[in-house]
Amino acid sequence: MHPWSSKNGAHAVRFSRLDTRRLPSPCFVVDEVAVEENLELLSQVQRQSGAKILLALKAFSMWSLGPLVAKHLSGTCASGVHEARLGREHFGGEVHTYSAAYTEKDLKEVLKLSDHVVFNTPAQWKRFRSICAAGKKYGLRVNPEHSEGHTALYDPCAPFSRLGTPRAAIQPGDLDGLTGLHFHTLCEQDFPPLERTLQAFEEKFGPLMKGMQWANFGGGHHITRPGYQVDALIGLVKKFSEKYKVQVYLEPGEAVAYHSGVLVAEVLDIMDNGMPIAILDTSATCHMPDTLEMPYRAQIIGAAEAGAKKRTYRLGGQSCLAGDVIGDYSFDRPLAVGERLVFEDMAYYTMVKTTTFNGVRLPSIAIWNSESDSIRVVRNFGYEDFKGRLS
Repeated sequence: MHPWSSKNGAHAVRFSRLDTRRLPSPCFVVDEVAVEENLELLSQVQRQSGAKILLALKAFSMWSLGPLVAKHLSGTCASGVHEARLGREHFGGEVHTYSAAYTEKDLKEVLKLSDHVVFNTPAQWKRFRSICAAGKKYGLRVNPEHSEGHTALYDPCAPFSRLGTPRAAIQPGDLDGLTGLHFHTLCEQDFPPLERTLQAFEEKFGPLMKGMQWANFGGGHHITRPGYQVDALIGLVKKFSEKYKVQVYLEPGEAVAYHSGVLVAEVLDIMDNGMPIAILDTSATCHMPDTLEMPYRAQIIGAAEAGAKKRTYRLGGQSCLAGDVIGDYSFDRPLAVGERLVFEDMAYYTMVKTTTFNGVRLPSIAIWNSESDSIRVVRNFGYEDFKGRLS
């Protein structure tokens, strides 16, 4: 195990020391100490492998921590105009942008903001090549047609995927003017899936790397998770870089914020309909949609699976959606109205996915320092945020 990996096991435990009564509810709370620990490991990977690591803004866009990210990483990767602008204005470093398809209007803005622009198909590159200025680097996202994921919703290599161009669809001349290839196939995975994916990539696209300047291995790398094979990753990147004489990029999102944040919620009411049901001031559909999409079970500090402890409750949200249910959890003692619950590992793919469905208020956002115990609430949301999305 890499020596840095063992540090991450303390991330979830430290939040048991957080005094939730000092916070509004609901509230996303991110520990800046934990984020920096993750960033230090990623910076170590950069130095030892020669790779450049970019924060994937689609997973974690907390621009209040932009200066901290900029101290350690090489930049950000974006999925469109707004993320590219956020990366340019608040995070520094390089900005790489990829979209499944661009409009001409959006692409012109992306070109002003980005250092690398990646196209999804040769057709998009050919259509817009005439407006792509010199001085920037352009690439193509390819599909290695090698699935490592277990959930089809998050598998870019699933049959009939729209993400990336398969090898059979690339014709002579399609790559003229491009300087790199990009692939992204992983989701919350460790090193062996990347190793197998890279083998598939080389078998299909290795000959096309001749004359290229860079390769982007995408995201989904759980580099900061305890047990991740960091040394093997470093070795693989160095070997690939030397073989093809290219700059390698990695685009982790979750790894930057892994085990660094929680969602604090409050019990509003308790009812019984065949089983005890606690209604919270948070919502699965509005605030943690992955619990419904993946499906994914959020962990709660002090709680367990249904039936494991004395009191089992179904936890539901405020919205009118019948399926707005977070899950069934058990506790050592009865829940009480006004009690605070802390959902673990809620920094990534949460704030970026929240909605105001039903007019449910968005959670506040706070930064906590687990060493000094200082807290600052950096954002509260209200009616104007709901109204501003409508007309």
